[in-house]
Amino acid sequence: MPIYEYYCEHCDGIFEALRPMREASDPVPCPICDRDGQRIMPTEFTAFTMRDGYPRRIPDKGTYWHLGKEVKQPIRGPVRPNEHPELNPPRPKPKPTKAELEEQREREEMMKKEAKHGLVTRRRLN
Repeated sequence: MPIYEYYCEHCDGIFEALRPMREASDPVPCPICDRDGQRIMPTEFTAFTMRDGYPRRIPDKGTYWHLGKEVKQPIRGPVRPNEHPELNPPRPKPKPTKAELEEQREREEMMKKEAKHGLVTRRRLN
């Protein structure tokens, strides 16, 4: 059932009523003074259309809505639940700890030693 707007001349108020279409033009009692109110043209109008599976306002600015916030692109690809890449940028990678840095340095030193040792044995063979 559609919602119609009515005007009460006695209390100078506008109110809405949910009524069947066949009863739309009949007067409705005012919720304040209980006198009949006459139907008027809507004072507000909002329209939505569905595009790409998302509700869009008319006129359409070409943007999308995610949890009540405007975004430029719909969600694509894997994301965390209830988060949008534009609103919630990816978390930065954690910084390595001192132990991890020390371990990495030791690995690099070992690689250098192995590379040096490999060159020495190759030179001896030639």
